[in-house]
Amino acid sequence: MFPSLASAHRTGWVRLFVVVCCLALLLTACPAPAAPQAAAPSDAPAAAEPTAAEEIIVGLITKTETNPFFVKMKEGAQAKADELGAKLLTAAGSFDGDNASQVTAIENMVNAGAKGILIIPSDTKAIVPAIQKAREAGVVVIALDTPTDPQDGTDALFATDNFKAGLLIGQYAKAVMGDKPLKIATLDLAPGITVGILRHNGFIAGMGLAEVDATATDLVNPEQVVCSQDTQGDQAKGQTAMENCLTKDPEINLVYTINEPAAFGAHTAIKNAGLEGIVVVSVDGGCVGTQGVKDGQIVATSQQYPLKMASLGVEAVVNFAKTGEKASGYTDTGVTLITDTAVEGVESEDTVFGLENCWGDK
Repeated sequence: MFPSLASAHRTGWVRLFVVVCCLALLLTACPAPAAPQAAAPSDAPAAAEPTAAEEIIVGLITKTETNPFFVKMKEGAQAKADELGAKLLTAAGSFDGDNASQVTAIENMVNAGAKGILIIPSDTKAIVPAIQKAREAGVVVIALDTPTDPQDGTDALFATDNFKAGLLIGQYAKAVMGDKPLKIATLDLAPGITVGILRHNGFIAGMGLAEVDATATDLVNPEQVVCSQDTQGDQAKGQTAMENCLTKDPEINLVYTINEPAAFGAHTAIKNAGLEGIVVVSVDGGCVGTQGVKDGQIVATSQQYPLKMASLGVEAVVNFAKTGEKASGYTDTGVTLITDTAVEGVESEDTVFGLENCWGDK
């Protein structure tokens, strides 16, 4: 017997309802398939992860661009920065003593994101407030060659022991001069600059003419110093200063100079005056200056090592950027007395050694 039409209709709706419910259950139970990802082109370069070294900026501020000492320092800093993958920014004053340009350079380097700044301060007192602002901004600041006044104005100092550099040439000059009555001319740097004070007073101490040490803040001139002139380390100014001294006292027999350019200026003035036998001693040990020792224009010089200062400085900044560890205190980068006329009791090397280890053009 066949079911009625109404019964069949009801049965159809029931079946449709069951099918719809089943489909709903299936759709909610199964996750939707993930959208297909576009394949990267096979020749596309992989994105490089930036390294810490690529982001490290090191600043170097020298006194001038032209002095061979600072040129060598810049070369050393650049070589070490390249080796460590750091970026080096450089700046300099337009003349020795140009504090304003160094202040501007510090501000620019801080704004550029420098992790550390290496500086040879032109004005060792006036630069300290600008350095302090940089340190407060989280930048490590290291003095090279010349300490600030006070020395703890920077985080660290990498430099020649400038007092020792003067002491060595003073000890040497004392041995050379023997018992001769002394009439000394000192051709100095500029008032208030620590490197000039340290070298000058070291020379006086080495000569045994005064009780003075590295803590003195002013030049000490005993009675044997008959003339003292500033030269700013410049050859032309050194010549003028020596001419002035010889006019004041033509019997000068010993000349101390802050650096070799000043020494060459002194030598020219002495030669032009037709004088001989005057002993000239100096500090720096550049290649031109060391050749001057070999040629007899300078009797002895204390050699320092600017490339080492700069290299150690860059390493210290990169290490700070990577580890947060700041360099501190004083690091002595060495000094050697260079002369071809050695004296007993004063350790020295000859100009062969000096020319092998000098800086600047040969």
